[in-house]
Amino acid sequence: MNGIAHYLDQLLFGALPYAALLLFFVGTIYRYRAQTFSYSSLSSQFLENRQHFWALVPFHYGILVVLGGHLVAFLLPRQLMAWNGVPVRLYGLEVTALAFGLLTLVGLTAIVVRRLRDPKLRVVTSRADWVLYALLLLSVATGLETAIFHRWGSSWFPTTMTPYLWSIVKLSPEVGLAAAMPWAVKLHLVNAWLVIGFFPFTRLVHVLVVPNMYLWRKRQVVRWYGTKPSTANH
Repeated sequence: MNGIAHYLDQLLFGALPYAALLLFFVGTIYRYRAQTFSYSSLSSQFLENRQHFWALVPFHYGILVVLGGHLVAFLLPRQLMAWNGVPVRLYGLEVTALAFGLLTLVGLTAIVVRRLRDPKLRVVTSRADWVLYALLLLSVATGLETAIFHRWGSSWFPTTMTPYLWSIVKLSPEVGLAAAMPWAVKLHLVNAWLVIGFFPFTRLVHVLVVPNMYLWRKRQVVRWYGTKPSTANH
């Protein structure tokens, strides 16, 4: 059993990350070159808008903050540990992370329910979409389970997971760091690699072509030359 567990750890935490990253880079580049116009979120807003707003907005705000927190722990572990040296700041950070994790779950659940309930949306939802939603739900669920039952992640992440992730970058994976984690953390990690590997085949690719130029372009002046509908009715 120990031998099987060892090989399984090597597969999941040593080989899977590189397979996922290879799929991510090769698949993303190939899709952009071969299917440029498919680089879109394939929004269903024109088919249904009200539930779209209340589902997508909570999900996007929640997931951006959660991913931002993971990125900070990966890039600035020492600064994060220094921040957590004051208990009040540690508590505030943990509560904030949990709140935005719950917000992500609410938004993602609303997205799935919306597509299940609306016949028009079910038609335009592909199998890849359903697989993606399942992976994201599992990722959020295991992340919340970790936050609730394996608390103070903002403190143990920089000392355990950050060295593991950097070992992947350095092509010398320290599998033991990940293998020693609780099952929920390991499932969350494996699921994250699966999402990364599946990324090029989903609507998630739109995050790579976000129109950032709108943030710094010059302001536009819009002139109305026709008769406004409200004026014509008077």
